[in-house]
Amino acid sequence: MAIVESVEKIPLQDPPEEEFSAADLTWTKFGNAEHHDQVALIPYDRVDAFIIGECSNVECPTRFHIERGRKRTIGSLKEYKDDEYLEYRLYWCSFGPENYGEGGGILPSRRYRLNTRNRAARPQSMRGCTCHFVVKRLYARPSHALIIYNERRHINKSGFVCHGPLDRDAIGPGAKKIPYICNEIQQQTMSMIYLGIPEENILEKHIEGIERYCGSNAKVNSLASQYVHKLGMIIKRSTHELDLDDQASIRMWVERNRKSVFFHQDTSDSDPFILGIQTEWQLQQMIRFGHRSVVAADSTFGVKRLKYPLFTLLVFDSRQHALPVAWVITRSFAKSDVSKWLKALIDRARSVEPGWKVSGFLIDDAAAEIDLLRDIFCCPVLFSLWRVRRSWLRNIVKKCSNIEVQREIFKRLGQIVHSIWGGINTSLALEQFMLDFVDQTAFMEYFRASWVPKIEMWLSTMRNFPLASQEASGALEAYHVKLKAKLFDDSHLGALQRVDWLVHKLTTELHSSYWLDRYADESDSFQNVKEEYISSTSWHRALQIPNSAITLDDKDHLFAKVVSQKDSSITHLVWNPGSEFAFCDCSWSMQGNLCKHVIKVNMICENLKGCQPSMSLRSFEEVLMDLWRKPVDDSFALDLSLAWTHQMLDQIQKLVELNSSTDIGTVVNNMPLKWVSKKGRAYNGKRSSCLALPPGNSNTKSVVVHKKNRKRKRLSRLR
Repeated sequence: MAIVESVEKIPLQDPPEEEFSAADLTWTKFGNAEHHDQVALIPYDRVDAFIIGECSNVECPTRFHIERGRKRTIGSLKEYKDDEYLEYRLYWCSFGPENYGEGGGILPSRRYRLNTRNRAARPQSMRGCTCHFVVKRLYARPSHALIIYNERRHINKSGFVCHGPLDRDAIGPGAKKIPYICNEIQQQTMSMIYLGIPEENILEKHIEGIERYCGSNAKVNSLASQYVHKLGMIIKRSTHELDLDDQASIRMWVERNRKSVFFHQDTSDSDPFILGIQTEWQLQQMIRFGHRSVVAADSTFGVKRLKYPLFTLLVFDSRQHALPVAWVITRSFAKSDVSKWLKALIDRARSVEPGWKVSGFLIDDAAAEIDLLRDIFCCPVLFSLWRVRRSWLRNIVKKCSNIEVQREIFKRLGQIVHSIWGGINTSLALEQFMLDFVDQTAFMEYFRASWVPKIEMWLSTMRNFPLASQEASGALEAYHVKLKAKLFDDSHLGALQRVDWLVHKLTTELHSSYWLDRYADESDSFQNVKEEYISSTSWHRALQIPNSAITLDDKDHLFAKVVSQKDSSITHLVWNPGSEFAFCDCSWSMQGNLCKHVIKVNMICENLKGCQPSMSLRSFEEVLMDLWRKPVDDSFALDLSLAWTHQMLDQIQKLVELNSSTDIGTVVNNMPLKWVSKKGRAYNGKRSSCLALPPGNSNTKSVVVHKKNRKRKRLSRLR
């Protein structure tokens, strides 16, 4: 927009509405390149209509008072500019400029509060709102008024909305009469709103929740209806853009959501941008499901489409579903930068649970800083094949048109991966593979550019690290697919380059979705949500397929047939059964996903003779063989190797017994009895002589009683 330096060039506007606001006017930049304002020119007799329209703002209803005013008489100026005033009035939102709220205060230049009629009703309503504008009745044209809007948003000095429906901290005069709403009920209501559930259903569940605390009556139902409606209006009108500048918007979000940020580093000449997000609920889940269990990573999501890639830390919940417990938004995966936010995350968990410890860390990227993960988490590192499998399968289907060629290419790639333990020269195998399929030019161009330069690194990682199971890989892929569906919706394509939009989507829709899934499962409510949550992974969907629906090829087990459970007339073919690189012709598999048919067929093949074991089992056998392998005849290394092997075998047997048992009591009764001695109180001073008396002494009883009394006193003090 061009800057206008003369009032004569500003068009006069007279909207036809009886009352109008700033949104109904076209604003012009007036001034010079160094300093200019947003202005509009209207008839002077329409100023009151403009003020009434501004007071009727739906998002921030308010009143405006005259903060300051000046007047001149006609003829008092001999020389004047075209923007000189005859009357000057500064109108300020009545929720400011003072701030009587928490952390606020009156203006330093004002010792008392102005007793203006049309101010806000109560001093406690003063929220430090900075919204204000100036009305100049022009000296040269008294019938015209120049409106100068200095700040159109109803925000405080920190940049946050400070009153109206969009203010999260707004409290009305009837707050004491509103029924108790705990965090659980509030989170449940917000999650349902974010997921688009109808308001009638949300209100029904909300009333059920608050009736547990205050009973049922008409007043409660009325207030609950108002609360749900208001909360829905706030969420629908809320926006990710706290500021037009993305960086400034993120700073404001971080300032307002300190409890949900475990690490933040702003962009500078020496440091990259890093934002670590973890809500209090995610922290609880991380401590609960991550302790003595496996933590996984979904790394480098959105490298090509998002402004900054997204790194997700996940734990496996009670149903072995992947649950996001932290998000890190950054472009830097240098060792020094990763170390900063990883240490901050672990320190946060251990500040709540000092003994929190991870048993294993699952990665999906061969380029990850494995040594750093080992040092920080002090646990073994596992590798998941899901990202490699998904990338290969998607590009094979996309770039090869013949389905027979597709499944043959996928099978050959699987054989190359399986050969990492067979002593086969992978370079020669790759050369032969590219020669055999040289006519598939589109796929081979992709494979040479994206995989040939780094495939040795990926194969070496698969060979040297334990491989994750198909259940874990399916859970990670299910999270990845859900994240992609939430973020890459067509309606959001224009916002992908804004970090504040990504943060908003993660902390509202995605967080609410997982919270409601867990709540539905644990409380046995929202049966539709619970059923969708349980069947959200291919592994759990495969468990619903009966063994009778699987038919294997009798001769060489080249393929398997799977009868559809929805329509028995449909049969899916799974080629190369028993392998992680099995190829299914169902629509879900053709999108590059690990489908339920492949998993179910592989479950059947595990118990058949002649079928190769899964890669995760094969890698586990290699670990055991390395431990068992005899180093030198009758050496100490042999004793140490046997000790480690038997210790691991004992732990595995206990874990299998625990998982297969239906009665935890029988497992506990079979455990060996352990005698534990009480640890005595440490004394810094001289020990009491009565503690050294023999057991038969008559004073022993009094000593015991004395100890019991001291314990009771301590308990009474605590109460």
